Amino acid sequence: MNIRNAQFVRGIVGTNDIINDTKAQIAFVGRSNVGKSTLLNSLVGNKSLARSSSTPGRTQQINFFLIDQKVYFVDLPGYGYAKTPGKQREKIRKMIIWYLTYSEIKHKKVVLIVDAKAGIQDFDLEMVDLLKAEEIDFIVILNKIDKLKQGEVVKVIRETEEKISDDRIKIITYSSKSQINRDKIIGELFN
Repeated sequence: MNIRNAQFVRGIVGTNDIINDTKAQIAFVGRSNVGKSTLLNSLVGNKSLARSSSTPGRTQQINFFLIDQKVYFVDLPGYGYAKTPGKQREKIRKMIIWYLTYSEIKHKKVVLIVDAKAGIQDFDLEMVDLLKAEEIDFIVILNKIDKLKQGEVVKVIRETEEKISDDRIKIITYSSKSQINRDKIIGELFN
């Protein structure tokens, strides 16, 4: 499937009418600086759609992008950035949990993005537990695999599978540079 049109709609920090829109929402979540915005841009074929930065914690709100007038890609702020003041970190954590557990939202899927070089971290495993507890369908993307050797890729896949310990959860490797597995991810999001 090709994405023909993607546009930024709005960013929110709390309740907003867009939450009640009947279109499906695919949320992108992960630790700060794992490449959520870059991955989203890569999937839609527009490098400047979602703002990305090498500075962790750039995304401070929940950003909605309308894809082909059918579905929203939702770029959530990164969690777990240690240099963010404690109050701000807690505010972001609560905003993410509010969005993911808000009962009115009919998620189609959540994309949990993990930096392949760092591997799955405790914060990521807490997110896995939350998604399982809320019975939210999700996939895990091991991002930035272009920075690893083939043996390291195999190792991080195995370690991720062991830590998640659920065969039903798909784990897909990705690189925004080479777009390896782009079609596989798009297929998972829209099936």
